[in-house]
Amino acid sequence: VQLQASGGGLVQAGGSLTLSCAASGRTFSSGAVGWFRQAPGKERQFVAAIRWIGDSPRYSDSVKGRFTISKDNAKKTAYLQMNSLEPEDTAVYYCATRSRPVLTASPNEYDSWGRGTLVTVSS
Repeated sequence: VQLQASGGGLVQAGGSLTLSCAASGRTFSSGAVGWFRQAPGKERQFVAAIRWIGDSPRYSDSVKGRFTISKDNAKKTAYLQMNSLEPEDTAVYYCATRSRPVLTASPNEYDSWGRGTLVTVSS
C-alpha cells in the first residue's frame, strides 16, 4: 500500500485545515486508517483512526471535539478535518493503514505509512 498525505500548511491559532491521505496499490478494505503526528523532539503520537468499513472512529483526548476523521472508500482516501487549531498541534502529520479493523493507537500496529505533511500553527 502506498499512502500520500497532503494538506498541511501554516495556519493561525483558531484556524482550520483538512488533511488528505490517498491510498493506492494493494489496499485492505476491511482494515483501518489512522492519523499520527510527531512534533520535534517528541515521540509519534496517535491522533485518530477509523475503519474503512463502518464508523465509530477513535480519537486521542487531545483532539477529541476539534478534529474529525472521515474516509471515502470509493476514492480510497481518508481525511482529517482539524478545527480550533492550537500551537500545540504543530507537528508533522502521518497517515497509516493496517489490515486489521481494530482501531489501535500504537504506531507499531500499522503496516504502511505515508510521508508526513507539516502543520504549523502560529500563536
